[in-house]
Amino acid sequence: MTEKKEIAKILLNVGAVALSPDEPFTWASGIESPIYCDNRLTMSDPVGRKQIAEGLADLIRENYPETTVIAGTATAGIPHAAWVADILGLPMVYIRSKAKGHGRSRQIEGKVADTDKAVIIEDLISTGGSSLNAAQALRSEGVEVTGVVAIFTYELKSADEAFATEGLSYSSLTNFGALTEAAKDSGAISEASITSLLDWHGKLKAGLLK
Repeated sequence: MTEKKEIAKILLNVGAVALSPDEPFTWASGIESPIYCDNRLTMSDPVGRKQIAEGLADLIRENYPETTVIAGTATAGIPHAAWVADILGLPMVYIRSKAKGHGRSRQIEGKVADTDKAVIIEDLISTGGSSLNAAQALRSEGVEVTGVVAIFTYELKSADEAFATEGLSYSSLTNFGALTEAAKDSGAISEASITSLLDWHGKLKAGLLK
């Protein structure tokens, strides 16, 4: 089993993958989807979350060795950012979706300097909107954003284009393809549902769905 399928199996085992073809989930981007991946459930799996944290740390060592600070997106990226920062022995901050409306009105919680080079930790990437919002917040403080690492990506062309436009790269531990393969191998999702998911994903990637 490939590493991507191993991580996908962790998500399946903790029940992070939910299907609702008749009443689709609505993502923050407005896209209606028959599948929802709730990676927050991995927090409750001590063995799985450790494997995920070590995998994310390895991605950073391999792709972004110059990193000086780990930045988690609120809220799902925060615990994983903390575990990764601990493994790498680096400072950690987290980024709100927008500045809070009271106190010091911060969007970034924690200390950053304009000499820092940050990697953003995401639980998943769909269209890339939350990652790019976090990157913008860091850049506004003079921080160089070296890249984004995530547990899961839906492998959408729109995300690739959005990241390219902002001059950012991203890496993920697993993806939609590996997840459907792992689900098929384990029987976690029926053959009919797999076919339906692949059809939806193909249409979404082709821009036939909004």
